[in-house]
Amino acid sequence: MLISYEEFARRADAIRTQIAAACATAGRHSHEVELLAVTKTHPALAADYAARYGLRGVGENRVQEAQDKRPQTAPTSGALRWELIGHLQSNKSKLAAQHFDRVQSVDSEKLLLHLDRAAAELGKTLPILLQINAGNDPAKFGADLADAPRLVAAALAKKNLRVDGLMTIAPLGTTPDETAAHAQRTFANLRQLRDDLAARLGLPFRELSMGMTGDLALAVAAGSTLVRVGTALYGAR
Repeated sequence: MLISYEEFARRADAIRTQIAAACATAGRHSHEVELLAVTKTHPALAADYAARYGLRGVGENRVQEAQDKRPQTAPTSGALRWELIGHLQSNKSKLAAQHFDRVQSVDSEKLLLHLDRAAAELGKTLPILLQINAGNDPAKFGADLADAPRLVAAALAKKNLRVDGLMTIAPLGTTPDETAAHAQRTFANLRQLRDDLAARLGLPFRELSMGMTGDLALAVAAGSTLVRVGTALYGAR
């Protein structure tokens, strides 16, 4: 059962306080970091909570789930941005372009081609993030760091896609210290990649989607602009 809105608001307040503290430590303004509520496996009401609280977006892992859930949300949640943060198979590109406002998990030239074609058929420009396996984790999706410049070039050549930035997921370690070390390295790698690309291409690639509940402060310190939080907001699924 989903928690009450009052409990959700209390949890959201606590997470925003964490973000503000991490920003202060890193010498950043808290408005530079957006909280994305991860609503996967929760009912449509979870998205309504996010909109009521004033969050701008929600993240979903599966195309079909968002397709079913989004029409069930309240009319007052209409301005909410829906983002795909889970792995996307190219054969679901058309559905993703239809039902999401942004796709964060674009990790191959094949997927770029399919999304660009789908967006063109819909007569829209689809914002995307390029998912980079910045931690070199064989268990994670994402383009290798070495392949990232080529993927970026391919993405920028697509007329119906808009590259907002980059996304990554840090590997887990066998201990908390090891997990933290992996996260620091992964986030630093993505930030460095973004800075190199921005300098070389003269484009901002403003969005750095990195960090979740456990590594939020490390992500903010490395320059994250968007942290993805689910369980800490809504409770166990």
